[in-house]
Amino acid sequence: MSKRLTFKAAAAIGLLALGTLAGVGAQAQQKLKWAHVYETSEPYHTESVWAAAEIKKRTNGKFDIQVFPASSLGKETDINQGLTLGTVDMIISGPSFAARAYPRIGIAYYPFIFRDGDHLIAYSKSPVFQEMVNEFRAKTGIQITAYTYYGARHTTAQKPFTNCAGMKGIKIRVPDVPAYRATPESCGANPTPIAFAEVYLALQNGTVEAQENPLTTIEAKKFFEVQKAIMLTGHIVDGLTTQIAPHIWNKLTDAEKKIFSDVTQEAALRATAQIKKREAELVEEFKGKGLQIVQVDRKSFVDAVLKNKTLESLGFTRADYDRIQAAK
Repeated sequence: MSKRLTFKAAAAIGLLALGTLAGVGAQAQQKLKWAHVYETSEPYHTESVWAAAEIKKRTNGKFDIQVFPASSLGKETDINQGLTLGTVDMIISGPSFAARAYPRIGIAYYPFIFRDGDHLIAYSKSPVFQEMVNEFRAKTGIQITAYTYYGARHTTAQKPFTNCAGMKGIKIRVPDVPAYRATPESCGANPTPIAFAEVYLALQNGTVEAQENPLTTIEAKKFFEVQKAIMLTGHIVDGLTTQIAPHIWNKLTDAEKKIFSDVTQEAALRATAQIKKREAELVEEFKGKGLQIVQVDRKSFVDAVLKNKTLESLGFTRADYDRIQAAK
């Protein structure tokens, strides 16, 4: 073999090696898609953006995460399915969607199971929730890393009431889901399913007299314009889970798993604090708009739900309920 050919061969091998190294470098940074259905102004989005940047920083640029807000990668059902299909890598979503694959986790929607947002966060750190996380991952491969407080659902109406008996006969709009119907049905109200987009008009023209939603939604949808009182029933304390797809989680090192968990939990705490602050502000703002804000006899509602809509009738267990009640 001539020296000329040897040199060419060596040069070719060198170029191939450089190309291989370049390929390795290109693969070292992983681009991930993080999807949710909330608006860019909401803490769920702003804190997800913070978390994406923080994960990139703590992994020395290995993970480049882009957050897709406002259903830009699909509705909530779509993005939940996307974790399994591999079309999205991370999501924020209510556990009611996870409950479709793993019903036990849906107990978080049982009325009055949480006293307030702090209790929900305590539950998210409890052994019973960790059991659910592990069982959900065993069944689906999806890892839940964090829980964010979404808000307590309160009741608005044309006439104030102070206890469960006061709801009797009221025609109230609720989502057509057993957990949401449970409280008004237990108190003798008349739950009426109406499309969310039509609720304002239904309240305005008297098709229904009442509705229930978090204070932030009551503000955003301007329900306060067509209702006279807000009863702080807090019958469902809602939350959102941060979830990571199996095709990502299973490839992370233990150190990377810790970073993803730590950062998403920090983001959840930051968003939770903002939501709690806004709820407190809205109570005073609604008072300023002339609405009557009513503290209710919470026990009357709890007793009615436990009697008329048992845990077992909705597919849950007393053992899980008691353990969640004990979370502090």
